[in-house]
Amino acid sequence: MDRKIYAVCGPTAVGKTKFAIEIARFLGGEIVSCDSMQLYKYMDIGSAKPTADERAMVRHYLVDEIDPREPFSAAKYQKLARAAIDEIFNKEKVPVITGGTGLYLNAILYDMDFSAPPKNPDYRSRLYDEAEKQGPQAVYERLQKADPQAAERIHPNNVKKVVRALEAAESGTKVGDFSHDLKPVKDYEAILIGLTRERSLLYQRINERVDQLIEAGLLSEVKHLLEMGLTESDISMKGIGYKEIIGYYHGEYSLDEAVRLVKKNTRRYAKRQLTWFRRYETMKWFCISDYDSDEQCLEDIFLWLKKR
Repeated sequence: MDRKIYAVCGPTAVGKTKFAIEIARFLGGEIVSCDSMQLYKYMDIGSAKPTADERAMVRHYLVDEIDPREPFSAAKYQKLARAAIDEIFNKEKVPVITGGTGLYLNAILYDMDFSAPPKNPDYRSRLYDEAEKQGPQAVYERLQKADPQAAERIHPNNVKKVVRALEAAESGTKVGDFSHDLKPVKDYEAILIGLTRERSLLYQRINERVDQLIEAGLLSEVKHLLEMGLTESDISMKGIGYKEIIGYYHGEYSLDEAVRLVKKNTRRYAKRQLTWFRRYETMKWFCISDYDSDEQCLEDIFLWLKKR
């Protein structure tokens, strides 16, 4: 198959942006972001969005495009991402997908129908009724028992996603589960590259990045978003780095505690990302820590790509 897409995957802070840009330049490609936070406007710092200089090096799609006040979903992402991939192919360039949102990557790789109606509308109504009367936590606790992995990914207050995950668990098809038969899309072949680092070094990079985000003005960015009318109830504000700073502004804890929570939650998120990406059987992994420099690792990746 001539139509190939290349996905550069890995945990947060591993270095995906740098590597994806170099791989795209090597392949003569353009980048489609697969990050659930970087697609939002006005959320530059907390999402560790590629800089203007980085985006000037290689065209990026689905970065800085969506108003955070608008509702957004994996279904909308799928539509936009596939349109971007088609546009890149039409320009006779190579699509390079990069980001850490596993469900969004699945939306590109597999025939996932997000518009399928519930198999049991009455069940959905009962769940919403329960959330209304007993609070979101009651329904969330049901999800923790039915599908602990989904519960780990979904915020307790995101009732819509909690209900969808419960419906999926009830039908025997868990959201994002790899155990059922996901059919790859036929429009292109996917080449998957996984990046990782030795755990202590990755965690050090995460901690350092959080400190850098604070220095770069994360507090001011969150304050501006709150002044725009966004709240902790908005999906866009549930991202790590935003929800913790909101808690600080609400007087729930000190700034030092907020920073500690951002670091802890980011490390936990990186662990979940690795668990997700390691389930792709065709992923070719490169441990950047095994090399003397990023450039040496890239050379190995380029040699591997030449054989594809």
